[in-house]
Amino acid sequence: MSGRPSEGAAGSPGRRLAWFHCFAGIAGDMALGSLVDAGADLDEVRSILRRIPIAGWELGRREVLRGGIACTQVVVDVQDDAVSRSHSHIAALITEARLPRRVTSRALAVFDALARVEARLHRRSVAQVHLHEAGGHDAIVDVVGTVAALEVLGIDEVRASPVATGTGTIRAAHGVLPNPAPAVVDLLRGAPVRGVDTPHELTTPTGAALLAALATSYGPLPAMTVIRSGFGAGARDLEELPNCTQVVLGAVEARTQAADDGQPVIVLEATVDDVTGEQLALAVRDLLDAGAHDAWVSSVVMKKGRPGHVVHALADPALVASLRHVLRRTTGTFGARALSATRWPAARQMTTVLLEGQPVRMKVGEHRAKPEIEDLVALSARTGVPVRELQARAEDAWRAQEGSPPPR
Repeated sequence: MSGRPSEGAAGSPGRRLAWFHCFAGIAGDMALGSLVDAGADLDEVRSILRRIPIAGWELGRREVLRGGIACTQVVVDVQDDAVSRSHSHIAALITEARLPRRVTSRALAVFDALARVEARLHRRSVAQVHLHEAGGHDAIVDVVGTVAALEVLGIDEVRASPVATGTGTIRAAHGVLPNPAPAVVDLLRGAPVRGVDTPHELTTPTGAALLAALATSYGPLPAMTVIRSGFGAGARDLEELPNCTQVVLGAVEARTQAADDGQPVIVLEATVDDVTGEQLALAVRDLLDAGAHDAWVSSVVMKKGRPGHVVHALADPALVASLRHVLRRTTGTFGARALSATRWPAARQMTTVLLEGQPVRMKVGEHRAKPEIEDLVALSARTGVPVRELQARAEDAWRAQEGSPPPR
């Protein structure tokens, strides 16, 4: 199953898909272990990891049983003096390592997701965030090792099942926290989750960040030709359920993908004529914060010729109830409606470039790369450089990083 990566374009025959079955949650080591169990050559993964300029780590494997299921457990042994690293430090390590292109972009996207959640939870800027558990050698090996294993297997797309989480409390760098941890809950906004009555941390922030950054959709096993599967073991054996994550690898044929790629969504709407512009803006913000894929407002002429607005939210069907509550709370509407729809989002990845010593997120598609405006605005406020100039610099930095020629 090990082999050279395939950079096939979206919709091409033989496009490879990895579906993570998170029936007992997911962690960085469990994701990596499942991919190694499914055939990712561990020597090739180590070879990619050694390009990162950090020393004092070893990556091994063990064959173990979890609930009677044969699994691979990956073990990271470290002599790590670093208590934590800043997001900028980690981004620089990954960017300068000359990893394969998709490994770089995927790894940066995972750490970017972690940093932005930490920034929201601690009310700091991303530049001020230090990643504690997620900034150590073992977390870097888990994250970069997982995306390296995806590359070794030639995986073009990642999907996942609903994600299991535990209950009770856990101990972390900041002290005792609820289980699931606040970072896990934030990272899994918009994803289907389910609580399991066990006092163990089933899903870790690193595992949740892998899904938040890489998974294009959540649901049951998608239509594909199954090639291999594997199980990655957690550290302990639980009584309640097998403590492991499963991955299923498959090929999606062009004709199957054309029918399968559509993502079922709902368009939730409410028509209002007595809401101020400020309240409409807050409604859009709160809908997005509650997990909507998108939210917007359109102007209409209502009955009796009155001007009004329609507030729209595009979302996963599982979020209808919670978003309906947000609509009522923010607009005071007496009713809402939901329309069934299908969307075909274009394939894109998030990567990061360093500009003026600060990370800037780039949304990368088939024909273009676009910096996130919020990052440019924040950087402009700190440096005094106009946003338009920073945008051009970010695009140039991305082209230099990717080895792409400048546009004609």
